[in-house]
Amino acid sequence: MEKTILVVEDETIIALDIKEVLEGEGYDVITVKTVEKAIEIIKDEKPCLVLLDVNLKQDKDGIDLGNYLLKNDKIPYIYITSYSDKLTIDRIKVTRPHGYIAKPFKTVDIIATVEIVLNNFIHSKIDPKRNDEEVNNNIPFKIKETISYINEHIVEKIEISELAELTPWKTHHFIRVFTQYVGITPYQYILQRKIKRAEALLVETNLPINEIAYDLGFQSYSNFCNAFKKVNNNQTPENFRAKKQVENY
Repeated sequence: MEKTILVVEDETIIALDIKEVLEGEGYDVITVKTVEKAIEIIKDEKPCLVLLDVNLKQDKDGIDLGNYLLKNDKIPYIYITSYSDKLTIDRIKVTRPHGYIAKPFKTVDIIATVEIVLNNFIHSKIDPKRNDEEVNNNIPFKIKETISYINEHIVEKIEISELAELTPWKTHHFIRVFTQYVGITPYQYILQRKIKRAEALLVETNLPINEIAYDLGFQSYSNFCNAFKKVNNNQTPENFRAKKQVENY
Protein backbone atom coordinates (compact mmCIF):
# COMPACT_ATOMS: atom_id res chain seq x y z
CA MET A 1 0.00 0.00 0.00
CA GLU A 2 1.15 3.51 -0.82
CA LYS A 3 1.56 4.67 2.81
CA THR A 4 2.03 1.34 4.59
CA ILE A 5 5.38 0.46 6.17
CA LEU A 6 6.17 -2.99 7.53
CA VAL A 7 8.41 -3.15 10.61
CA VAL A 8 10.01 -6.54 11.31
CA GLU A 9 11.28 -6.35 14.88
CA ASP A 10 10.98 -8.90 17.71
CA GLU A 11 11.67 -6.44 20.54
CA THR A 12 8.22 -5.06 21.31
CA ILE A 13 9.34 -1.76 22.84
CA ILE A 14 11.57 -0.92 19.87
CA ALA A 15 8.84 -1.91 17.40
CA LEU A 16 6.33 0.34 19.16
CA ASP A 17 8.82 3.24 19.22
CA ILE A 18 9.35 2.96 15.45
CA LYS A 19 5.62 2.60 14.90
CA GLU A 20 4.89 5.77 16.88
CA VAL A 21 7.53 7.75 14.98
CA LEU A 22 6.29 6.68 11.54
CA GLU A 23 2.60 7.08 12.37
CA GLY A 24 3.45 10.62 13.46
CA GLU A 25 4.66 11.17 9.90
CA GLY A 26 1.37 9.94 8.44
CA TYR A 27 2.28 6.34 7.61
CA ASP A 28 0.27 3.22 8.38
CA VAL A 29 2.55 0.81 10.21
CA ILE A 30 2.32 -2.96 10.57
CA THR A 31 4.68 -4.70 13.02
CA VAL A 32 5.60 -8.39 12.99
CA LYS A 33 8.24 -10.50 14.73
CA THR A 34 9.11 -13.27 12.25
CA VAL A 35 10.30 -13.61 8.66
CA GLU A 36 7.42 -15.97 7.85
CA LYS A 37 4.79 -13.49 9.03
CA ALA A 38 6.60 -10.66 7.26
CA ILE A 39 6.43 -12.51 3.92
CA GLU A 40 2.69 -13.05 4.41
CA ILE A 41 2.18 -9.32 5.00
CA ILE A 42 4.37 -8.40 2.02
CA LYS A 43 2.30 -10.60 -0.28
CA ASP A 44 -1.08 -9.47 1.08
CA GLU A 45 -0.55 -5.78 1.91
CA LYS A 46 2.25 -4.81 -0.51
CA PRO A 47 3.86 -2.20 1.79
CA CYS A 48 5.83 0.68 0.31
CA LEU A 49 8.82 -0.01 2.59
CA VAL A 50 10.17 -2.67 4.97
CA LEU A 51 12.25 -1.90 8.06
CA LEU A 52 13.88 -5.07 9.37
CA ASP A 53 16.01 -5.98 12.34
CA VAL A 54 18.94 -8.29 11.64
CA ASN A 55 18.74 -10.38 14.81
CA LEU A 56 15.22 -11.79 15.13
CA LYS A 57 16.13 -14.67 17.47
CA GLN A 58 14.34 -17.07 15.10
CA ASP A 59 15.39 -19.82 12.68
CA LYS A 60 15.47 -17.12 10.00
CA ASP A 61 16.86 -13.65 10.65
CA GLY A 62 16.42 -10.27 8.99
CA ILE A 63 19.11 -10.97 6.41
CA ASP A 64 17.13 -13.98 5.19
CA LEU A 65 14.23 -11.59 4.64
CA GLY A 66 16.59 -9.18 2.92
CA ASN A 67 17.55 -11.92 0.46
CA TYR A 68 13.86 -12.58 -0.22
CA LEU A 69 13.23 -8.87 -0.88
CA LEU A 70 16.30 -8.64 -3.12
CA LYS A 71 15.13 -11.59 -5.19
CA ASN A 72 11.71 -10.01 -5.75
CA ASP A 73 13.16 -6.47 -6.04
CA LYS A 74 9.85 -4.62 -5.80
CA ILE A 75 9.97 -3.06 -2.31
CA PRO A 76 12.79 -1.00 -0.74
CA TYR A 77 14.11 -2.19 2.63
CA ILE A 78 16.20 -0.76 5.46
CA TYR A 79 18.08 -2.66 8.15
CA ILE A 80 17.87 -1.53 11.76
CA THR A 81 20.50 -3.20 13.90
CA SER A 82 23.05 -2.84 16.67
CA TYR A 83 25.40 -5.26 14.91
CA SER A 84 28.42 -3.68 13.23
CA ASP A 85 30.91 -6.58 13.08
CA LYS A 86 32.48 -7.33 9.71
CA LEU A 87 30.76 -10.69 9.31
CA THR A 88 27.29 -9.19 9.77
CA ILE A 89 28.08 -6.19 7.55
CA ASP A 90 29.34 -8.52 4.81
CA ARG A 91 26.10 -10.53 4.99
CA ILE A 92 24.06 -7.33 4.87
CA LYS A 93 25.99 -5.94 1.87
CA VAL A 94 25.19 -9.00 -0.22
CA THR A 95 21.45 -8.25 0.09
CA ARG A 96 21.96 -4.70 -1.30
CA PRO A 97 19.67 -2.86 1.16
CA HIS A 98 18.42 0.64 0.43
CA GLY A 99 19.46 1.93 3.83
CA TYR A 100 20.94 1.09 7.25
CA ILE A 101 20.10 2.55 10.68
CA ALA A 102 22.28 1.74 13.68
CA LYS A 103 20.84 1.17 17.14
CA PRO A 104 20.42 3.08 19.35
CA PHE A 105 18.74 5.43 16.90
CA LYS A 106 17.20 8.88 17.16
CA THR A 107 13.78 9.83 15.84
CA VAL A 108 15.42 11.96 13.15
CA ASP A 109 17.43 8.94 11.97
CA ILE A 110 14.24 7.02 11.25
CA ILE A 111 12.39 9.91 9.60
CA ALA A 112 15.28 11.10 7.43
CA THR A 113 16.30 7.63 6.25
CA VAL A 114 12.74 6.60 5.41
CA GLU A 115 12.08 9.81 3.46
CA ILE A 116 15.34 9.56 1.49
CA VAL A 117 14.95 5.87 0.69
CA LEU A 118 11.35 6.24 -0.50
CA ASN A 119 12.25 9.27 -2.61
CA ASN A 120 15.25 7.53 -4.18
CA PHE A 121 13.29 4.37 -4.88
CA ILE A 122 10.54 6.27 -6.69
CA HIS A 123 13.09 8.05 -8.86
CA SER A 124 15.43 5.10 -9.46
CA LYS A 125 13.47 3.90 -12.48
CA ILE A 126 13.86 7.23 -14.24
CA ASP A 127 17.48 7.97 -13.36
CA PRO A 128 19.81 6.32 -15.89
CA LYS A 129 22.84 7.09 -13.72
CA ARG A 130 21.47 4.74 -11.04
CA ASN A 131 20.32 2.04 -13.45
CA ASP A 132 22.68 -0.77 -14.45
CA GLU A 133 20.78 -1.34 -17.67
CA GLU A 134 21.61 0.60 -20.81
CA VAL A 135 18.98 3.19 -21.61
CA ASN A 136 17.79 2.63 -25.17
CA ASN A 137 15.07 5.29 -25.31
CA ASN A 138 14.32 8.76 -24.02
CA ILE A 139 11.34 7.84 -21.82
CA PRO A 140 13.21 8.19 -18.48
CA PHE A 141 14.54 11.59 -19.52
CA LYS A 142 11.09 12.88 -20.50
CA ILE A 143 9.62 11.70 -17.19
CA LYS A 144 12.45 13.41 -15.31
CA GLU A 145 11.66 16.63 -17.17
CA THR A 146 8.03 16.49 -16.04
CA ILE A 147 9.07 15.81 -12.44
CA SER A 148 11.47 18.75 -12.51
CA TYR A 149 8.64 20.90 -13.84
CA ILE A 150 6.35 19.74 -11.01
CA ASN A 151 8.96 20.52 -8.35
CA GLU A 152 9.69 23.96 -9.84
CA HIS A 153 5.98 24.88 -10.03
CA ILE A 154 4.72 23.10 -6.93
CA VAL A 155 3.16 26.29 -5.52
CA GLU A 156 1.00 26.62 -8.63
CA LYS A 157 -1.97 24.67 -9.92
CA ILE A 158 -0.56 22.04 -12.27
CA GLU A 159 -2.73 20.47 -14.92
CA ILE A 160 -1.89 16.98 -16.16
CA SER A 161 -2.37 18.22 -19.71
CA GLU A 162 0.44 20.76 -19.09
CA LEU A 163 2.79 17.94 -18.17
CA ALA A 164 1.79 15.88 -21.19
CA GLU A 165 2.70 18.82 -23.43
CA LEU A 166 6.30 18.51 -22.19
CA THR A 167 6.42 15.02 -23.72
CA PRO A 168 5.72 13.48 -27.14
CA TRP A 169 2.61 11.72 -25.77
CA LYS A 170 -1.05 12.52 -25.50
CA THR A 171 -2.44 12.92 -21.99
CA HIS A 172 -3.76 9.38 -21.46
CA HIS A 173 -0.57 7.77 -22.74
CA PHE A 174 1.54 10.15 -20.65
CA ILE A 175 -0.37 9.12 -17.50
CA ARG A 176 0.26 5.43 -18.27
CA VAL A 177 3.98 5.95 -18.91
CA PHE A 178 4.45 8.16 -15.83
CA THR A 179 2.68 5.63 -13.62
CA GLN A 180 4.73 2.77 -15.06
CA TYR A 181 8.05 4.46 -14.32
CA VAL A 182 7.28 6.33 -11.09
CA GLY A 183 4.86 3.85 -9.51
CA ILE A 184 2.11 6.41 -8.85
CA THR A 185 -0.01 8.59 -11.11
CA PRO A 186 1.01 12.17 -11.96
CA TYR A 187 -1.89 13.45 -9.84
CA GLN A 188 -0.75 11.40 -6.84
CA TYR A 189 2.83 12.61 -7.26
CA ILE A 190 1.76 16.26 -7.43
CA LEU A 191 -0.44 15.83 -4.36
CA GLN A 192 2.35 14.16 -2.38
CA ARG A 193 4.82 16.93 -3.24
CA LYS A 194 2.34 19.66 -2.32
CA ILE A 195 1.56 18.02 1.02
CA LYS A 196 5.26 17.55 1.78
CA ARG A 197 5.78 21.27 1.16
CA ALA A 198 2.78 22.01 3.37
CA GLU A 199 4.19 19.86 6.17
CA ALA A 200 7.46 21.79 6.08
CA LEU A 201 5.63 25.13 6.16
CA LEU A 202 3.44 23.98 9.05
CA VAL A 203 6.50 23.02 11.10
CA GLU A 204 8.97 25.74 10.12
CA THR A 205 6.70 28.81 9.85
CA ASN A 206 3.77 30.44 11.63
CA LEU A 207 1.85 31.06 8.42
CA PRO A 208 -1.93 30.65 8.80
CA ILE A 209 -3.06 27.31 7.45
CA ASN A 210 -5.51 28.81 4.99
CA GLU A 211 -2.66 30.93 3.60
CA ILE A 212 -0.52 27.83 3.13
CA ALA A 213 -3.41 26.18 1.33
CA TYR A 214 -3.86 29.03 -1.14
CA ASP A 215 -0.11 29.48 -1.63
CA LEU A 216 0.13 25.85 -2.72
CA GLY A 217 -2.61 26.27 -5.28
CA PHE A 218 -5.53 24.61 -3.50
CA GLN A 219 -8.94 26.01 -4.39
CA SER A 220 -10.10 26.23 -0.78
CA TYR A 221 -9.11 25.42 2.78
CA SER A 222 -11.48 22.44 2.87
CA ASN A 223 -9.98 21.07 -0.36
CA PHE A 224 -6.50 21.36 1.17
CA CYS A 225 -7.61 19.83 4.47
CA ASN A 226 -9.16 16.82 2.75
CA ALA A 227 -6.02 16.28 0.66
CA PHE A 228 -3.81 16.62 3.75
CA LYS A 229 -5.86 14.10 5.71
CA LYS A 230 -5.77 11.66 2.80
CA VAL A 231 -1.96 11.67 2.80
CA ASN A 232 -1.50 11.89 6.58
CA ASN A 233 -3.65 9.08 7.93
CA ASN A 234 -6.73 11.29 8.51
CA GLN A 235 -4.70 13.85 10.50
CA THR A 236 -5.74 17.49 10.02
CA PRO A 237 -3.16 20.24 9.33
CA GLU A 238 -4.01 21.74 12.74
CA ASN A 239 -3.34 18.49 14.56
CA PHE A 240 -0.16 17.92 12.57
CA ARG A 241 1.22 21.37 13.48
CA ALA A 242 0.25 21.04 17.14
CA LYS A 243 1.85 17.61 17.43
CA LYS A 244 5.09 18.79 15.82
CA GLN A 245 5.22 21.81 18.11
CA VAL A 246 4.96 19.53 21.15
CA GLU A 247 7.64 17.18 19.77
CA ASN A 248 10.01 20.07 19.09
CA TYR A 249 9.39 21.80 22.42
